[in-house]
Amino acid sequence: QVQLVESGGGLVQPGGSLRLSCAASGSIFSINAVHWDRQAPGNQREWVATITTSGTTNIAHSVKGRFTISRDNAKNTVYLQMSSLKPEDTAVYYCRTLASTGSIWGQGTQVTVSS
Repeated sequence: QVQLVESGGGLVQPGGSLRLSCAASGSIFSINAVHWDRQAPGNQREWVATITTSGTTNIAHSVKGRFTISRDNAKNTVYLQMSSLKPEDTAVYYCRTLASTGSIWGQGTQVTVSS
């Protein structure tokens, strides 16, 4: 059973930066696209970014120009670099990919943007 583990969240001031990591227990990222989603309190989970196996990326309009997604297949890790953070970016961030059993998510990592 492949597992995903997110890390890198924390408390940051508005305008600051964070880099989130998503590590997989197997080499699943080399054969599947990986996505970052986020969920703020009281809100539905929303898609943030995707990176395909070929390295093509898509970024949600709300974070375009501030967030980038990248992958290191050798480390089975996907990153979400976040800059110019805003209070509205506060959420639990999850990575997601497709396994043999269907879509899987990690446990999430909390990002709080506040002064």
